Amino acid sequence: MINNEIYNIFLSFFTAFAITFLAIPVIIKVAKEKHLFDFPDERKVHSSKIPTLGGIGIFLGFLFAMTFWTRFIECWHLQYLTASLIIISFLGIKDDLIGLSAFKKAVGQVFAALILVIWGDLRIESFYNIFGVQELPYMISVLFTTFTIIVIINAYNLIDGIDGLAASLGLVASVTFGVLFFMTGKNYQQSILAFSLAGGLLGFLKFNITPAKIFMGDTGSMVVGFIVAFLALEFIEIKDFAGNSWLAVGAAPLISMSLIFVPLYDLARVFGIRLWNKRSPFRADQNHLHHMLLKLGFSHMYSTFIMTLFASLLILLALMFERLGNYWIGAILLSTCLLFTYILWGLVKKRGAKQINGK
Repeated sequence: MINNEIYNIFLSFFTAFAITFLAIPVIIKVAKEKHLFDFPDERKVHSSKIPTLGGIGIFLGFLFAMTFWTRFIECWHLQYLTASLIIISFLGIKDDLIGLSAFKKAVGQVFAALILVIWGDLRIESFYNIFGVQELPYMISVLFTTFTIIVIINAYNLIDGIDGLAASLGLVASVTFGVLFFMTGKNYQQSILAFSLAGGLLGFLKFNITPAKIFMGDTGSMVVGFIVAFLALEFIEIKDFAGNSWLAVGAAPLISMSLIFVPLYDLARVFGIRLWNKRSPFRADQNHLHHMLLKLGFSHMYSTFIMTLFASLLILLALMFERLGNYWIGAILLSTCLLFTYILWGLVKKRGAKQINGK
């Protein structure tokens, strides 16, 4: 039984990789013929027009691998995940092609999240005694879970600022989720989903490394964010870790959060800076962590490497100290991020900020 599941996991990864890898060149060709480019402007860090819609390739690779290799009867709410992803992908495609207001995008994201939360019954049902809260009332659970999904989607949407970054962070998170799900001893379908996403992201990365031939666009960042949110919620709500004593079920929320902590931290930090400066939190700027690395003179790929390595370090720290519980894990993750930010800020102040593509 376990051997069959291992085969399915590997096959799902390679299936998603192959489909995305083969689809991206076609998407690039169509985008160039139809002039579907992401044009540079004063806030963007690329200096030439780049085809967008790479997220369609990721979505197709993941969707085919998921529907082909998973058993919906063992993970019944996958049908609602599929329905939600279709909505998210259409939102992203419209935004990439003709633009979409923040309000309409938020309404669509909420609707997609509610399908998964209400019909799929995938909810954060407990706070695991964080702030002294255990079980959540149904409506509070629905609202909080929906809010969590929206935050994660937009965290990945905003972190997608330089070549390879969002895909690399998504790859680290999905592979780690896939391994953790497999090690629980029973959540093999979720592991297949995680490795399907990993395969799609790896197939896309070949074309997104500098010089990038295509961007994932909002289609990709929102699809990746939604799938990662789904995996995070699934992990938090695992009731039985099949006797794996190395993993404390009570620390599941912060273990899960550690896999996506860099996008979440960067979102909170950037929104905080914008509000402090009395600006709209949704108005784009160059205050992200990856912008600080670019201002130090690092290339896109080296900045992505540093950010990915840092994200991996946070996951390692969370797993090393998971027995300390949610409070300590949270304090360790936040302290490490603050230290990292302080070091980058200090280096920028000391060396002086370099221009980003002449901007």
